[in-house]
Amino acid sequence: MKTKKRIALIAHDNKKSDIVSWACDNSAILSRYELCGTGTTAKLISDSTGLNVERFLSGPLGGDQQIGAKIAEGAIDMVVFFWDPLQAQPHDPDVKALLRIAVVYDIPIATNKATANLIVGSRA
Repeated sequence: MKTKKRIALIAHDNKKSDIVSWACDNSAILSRYELCGTGTTAKLISDSTGLNVERFLSGPLGGDQQIGAKIAEGAIDMVVFFWDPLQAQPHDPDVKALLRIAVVYDIPIATNKATANLIVGSRA
C-alpha cells in the first residue's frame, strides 16, 4: 500500500527556472511527496531544493512517455508540467500524449504556478 502520493515534475526549457523557483518556494510541501521528473528538470529541482527526485529521461528522449506509462500503471498521482505554449516543441506529439493520458486516468495536471499551488495545497 502506497503511503505517499507521487508527483511528476516536468518543464520545458523556457520554463525550467519557473519550476525550480516554484519548487524552492514549496519545498516543505513537496517533501511530503515522492517526486519524479524528466531529465534536467528533476536534476535542477533536486540540486536546488535538496529533495530526492527520481530522474527519468529527458522529455524529447522519451521522458514524457515514461511519465505517461507510470500514470497508466497507477504509479503517479499528480503532474506539475510547466510547458511553454509559445515555443514549438520537437516532441509535441509526446507532450500531447502525456496530457491526454493524464486526463484519461483522471490525474490532476498543473500547467502553471497557480494551478500547481492549488494541487499541492489540496488534500487530493
